[in-house]
Amino acid sequence: MITLIKNIKSLIQVEKTNRKWVAGKDMANIETIENAYLLIENDLIFGFGKMQDLPKINADKTIDAIGKMIFPSFIDSHTHLVYAGSREIEYSDKIKGLSYEEIAKRGGGILNSAKLLAATSEDELYEQSLQRINEIIKQGTCAVEIKSGYGLNAESELKMLRVIKRLKETTPIEIKATFLGAHSVPAEYRGKQSEYVDLVINEMLPQVAAEDLADYIDVFCDKGFFTTEDTDRILNAGMKYGLRAKIHANELDYSGGIQVGVKYNALSVDHLEFTGKDEIETLLGSETMPTVLPGAAFFLGMINPPVRDMINAGLPIALASDFNPGSSPSGNMKLMMSFGTIRLKMLPEEVINAVTKNTAYAMGLEETHGSIMRGKKANFFITKEIPTYEFFPYSYGSDLIDTVFLNGKEV
Repeated sequence: MITLIKNIKSLIQVEKTNRKWVAGKDMANIETIENAYLLIENDLIFGFGKMQDLPKINADKTIDAIGKMIFPSFIDSHTHLVYAGSREIEYSDKIKGLSYEEIAKRGGGILNSAKLLAATSEDELYEQSLQRINEIIKQGTCAVEIKSGYGLNAESELKMLRVIKRLKETTPIEIKATFLGAHSVPAEYRGKQSEYVDLVINEMLPQVAAEDLADYIDVFCDKGFFTTEDTDRILNAGMKYGLRAKIHANELDYSGGIQVGVKYNALSVDHLEFTGKDEIETLLGSETMPTVLPGAAFFLGMINPPVRDMINAGLPIALASDFNPGSSPSGNMKLMMSFGTIRLKMLPEEVINAVTKNTAYAMGLEETHGSIMRGKKANFFITKEIPTYEFFPYSYGSDLIDTVFLNGKEV
């Protein structure tokens, strides 16, 4: 099956040779082709260029994209979209002035989601999550990382991971699963946190590994949650099962989470609101992707991570949604791009790199996703008629996606 898309106003984020990520000042650059064509064979990209160079070809399907642009589909490298119910009542508490930590101490937050999840069947959890998967596909996302972490006991954590596995098997989107048993300390383990860490390591982790339910392992290493010592123990145990780290770090304070993440060669360290010179120095030269989650900072009214300092120091930056019921109830990556430009003062080119190339790396998909390149997966979206690519994040409230292609098929 050969598909030709012709008369593309601008083909965005094209590559002739693959880069694992884009860092520092290079983040301000993207390659585009004006008045372009794109050729798809089955599920792969096999050609692109200027219309004047279009070869003679007998396409099975031809689409005229005059006035429209093509972007590579979004990669969302940090979500919690498998959850039960919602937490809008806590949102009201937040509006009344309670902090994220105060809500958590009252049994809200992650613990509230854990109660809801425990009372929800696996089938119902799958159906709720499937709706969210279908929603983000329509919004242009082709790959998503999904964490457990609302179980906080072996039975419920395994339930979440089995739902993620089922989503992998029944949806066209690329999914990576992350075991986050150490998302919060259950109420019954308050004051004996090390015992809960033992439970994660000795009971949960072996079962997760036995059923091959996770690609990565994560810990919420931050103030009021898990210490660097806890994190070190869990990541060391995960490494023995072949699970690479992805860390929640420095959202609430200078927690040491970035340093322990780099120590274990974490694929990414995420949140990063509290990132100073020491943390930046630690990240420089590492293989760890700094990932910021502007939806959560926006929703919680937190300080913004120092993205400009990080880019100026030469670091790559990835942007992900943190789609979850408590602090970022949206998986709309176009909106995350807008938050990146408005709140984090990133250039449009920088946010494009941050939601494609760099998030692909943060999911271990840099060889197959994240750009328009021959041999990569044919995952992209065609916009409505827009004047410039800068207009895409600028027009933050508008639906500008016309057609989504996933694995070479229109969805």
